[in-house]
Amino acid sequence: MSDTPQDDTISFDDFAKLRLRVGRVVEANDHPNADKLIVLKVDLGDEQRQICAGLKGHYTPEQLIGKRLVLVANLAPRMMRGVESQGMLLAASTPDHAQVIVVSPESDIAPGSRVT
Repeated sequence: MSDTPQDDTISFDDFAKLRLRVGRVVEANDHPNADKLIVLKVDLGDEQRQICAGLKGHYTPEQLIGKRLVLVANLAPRMMRGVESQGMLLAASTPDHAQVIVVSPESDIAPGSRVT
Protein backbone atom coordinates (compact mmCIF):
# COMPACT_ATOMS: atom_id res chain seq x y z
CA MET A 1 0.00 0.00 0.00
CA SER A 2 1.32 3.40 -0.95
CA ASP A 3 1.32 6.51 1.24
CA THR A 4 0.58 8.65 -1.83
CA PRO A 5 -3.07 9.76 -2.14
CA GLN A 6 -4.89 8.37 -5.16
CA ASP A 7 -6.80 10.57 -7.61
CA ASP A 8 -10.09 9.07 -6.42
CA THR A 9 -9.38 9.57 -2.70
CA ILE A 10 -12.03 11.62 -0.92
CA SER A 11 -11.76 13.54 2.30
CA PHE A 12 -13.48 12.50 5.52
CA ASP A 13 -15.71 15.56 5.12
CA ASP A 14 -16.86 14.24 1.72
CA PHE A 15 -17.61 10.82 3.20
CA ALA A 16 -19.47 12.40 6.12
CA LYS A 17 -21.93 13.94 3.63
CA LEU A 18 -23.34 10.48 2.88
CA ARG A 19 -26.45 9.61 4.88
CA LEU A 20 -26.42 5.82 5.10
CA ARG A 21 -29.56 4.29 6.60
CA VAL A 22 -31.10 0.88 7.02
CA GLY A 23 -34.23 0.28 4.98
CA ARG A 24 -36.63 -2.68 4.99
CA VAL A 25 -38.04 -3.80 1.63
CA VAL A 26 -41.85 -3.80 1.80
CA GLU A 27 -42.54 -4.32 -1.91
CA ALA A 28 -40.48 -5.49 -4.90
CA ASN A 29 -41.40 -5.80 -8.58
CA ASP A 30 -39.62 -6.23 -11.89
CA HIS A 31 -39.01 -2.90 -13.61
CA PRO A 32 -41.48 -2.54 -16.50
CA ASN A 33 -38.88 -1.13 -18.95
CA ALA A 34 -35.55 -2.71 -17.96
CA ASP A 35 -34.11 -6.22 -18.08
CA LYS A 36 -31.83 -5.95 -15.02
CA LEU A 37 -33.70 -3.59 -12.68
CA ILE A 38 -36.01 -4.36 -9.77
CA VAL A 39 -38.18 -1.58 -8.31
CA LEU A 40 -38.22 -1.67 -4.50
CA LYS A 41 -40.44 0.16 -2.03
CA VAL A 42 -38.30 0.61 1.08
CA ASP A 43 -39.39 1.59 4.60
CA LEU A 44 -36.93 4.02 6.22
CA GLY A 45 -38.88 4.30 9.46
CA ASP A 46 -40.20 7.83 8.96
CA GLU A 47 -40.86 7.53 5.22
CA GLN A 48 -41.01 5.12 2.31
CA ARG A 49 -38.84 5.43 -0.78
CA GLN A 50 -38.80 3.89 -4.23
CA ILE A 51 -35.41 2.51 -5.27
CA CYS A 52 -34.43 0.99 -8.63
CA ALA A 53 -31.63 -1.55 -8.31
CA GLY A 54 -29.79 -3.73 -10.83
CA LEU A 55 -30.46 -6.94 -8.97
CA LYS A 56 -32.48 -8.98 -11.48
CA GLY A 57 -30.71 -12.26 -12.16
CA HIS A 58 -29.18 -12.18 -8.67
CA TYR A 59 -32.37 -11.88 -6.61
CA THR A 60 -36.03 -12.39 -7.31
CA PRO A 61 -38.46 -9.74 -6.05
CA GLU A 62 -39.81 -12.31 -3.57
CA GLN A 63 -36.33 -12.85 -2.07
CA LEU A 64 -36.00 -9.14 -1.33
CA ILE A 65 -39.31 -8.56 0.47
CA GLY A 66 -38.64 -8.14 4.20
CA LYS A 67 -34.87 -7.86 3.70
CA ARG A 68 -33.02 -5.05 5.44
CA LEU A 69 -30.61 -3.14 3.19
CA VAL A 70 -28.12 -0.29 3.56
CA LEU A 71 -29.11 2.72 1.46
CA VAL A 72 -27.60 6.05 0.51
CA ALA A 73 -30.60 8.10 1.60
CA ASN A 74 -29.45 11.57 0.53
CA LEU A 75 -28.70 10.84 -3.11
CA ALA A 76 -30.62 13.07 -5.52
CA PRO A 77 -33.55 11.28 -7.20
CA ARG A 78 -32.86 9.95 -10.68
CA MET A 79 -35.04 8.62 -13.48
CA MET A 80 -34.07 5.08 -14.44
CA ARG A 81 -35.76 3.90 -17.65
CA GLY A 82 -38.86 5.96 -16.85
CA VAL A 83 -39.12 5.14 -13.13
CA GLU A 84 -37.85 7.49 -10.40
CA SER A 85 -35.25 6.06 -8.01
CA GLN A 86 -35.03 7.93 -4.69
CA GLY A 87 -31.75 6.56 -3.35
CA MET A 88 -29.26 3.77 -3.91
CA LEU A 89 -28.67 0.51 -2.10
CA LEU A 90 -25.18 -0.79 -1.38
CA ALA A 91 -24.09 -4.12 -2.85
CA ALA A 92 -20.84 -6.02 -3.25
CA SER A 93 -20.04 -7.60 -6.61
CA THR A 94 -17.34 -9.50 -8.41
CA PRO A 95 -15.55 -7.56 -11.19
CA ASP A 96 -17.64 -9.31 -13.87
CA HIS A 97 -20.88 -8.86 -11.86
CA ALA A 98 -21.42 -12.63 -11.91
CA GLN A 99 -22.15 -12.37 -8.19
CA VAL A 100 -23.97 -9.45 -6.56
CA ILE A 101 -24.78 -9.44 -2.84
CA VAL A 102 -26.71 -6.65 -1.13
CA VAL A 103 -25.15 -5.12 1.99
CA SER A 104 -27.39 -5.75 4.98
CA PRO A 105 -27.06 -5.55 8.77
CA GLU A 106 -25.97 -8.75 10.50
CA SER A 107 -28.79 -8.53 13.05
CA ASP A 108 -32.31 -7.15 13.02
CA ILE A 109 -32.38 -3.37 13.50
CA ALA A 110 -35.14 -0.80 13.05
CA PRO A 111 -35.72 0.72 9.59
CA GLY A 112 -34.21 4.19 9.42
CA SER A 113 -31.27 3.34 11.69
CA ARG A 114 -28.14 5.25 10.73
CA VAL A 115 -25.09 3.43 9.42
CA THR A 116 -21.86 5.06 10.61
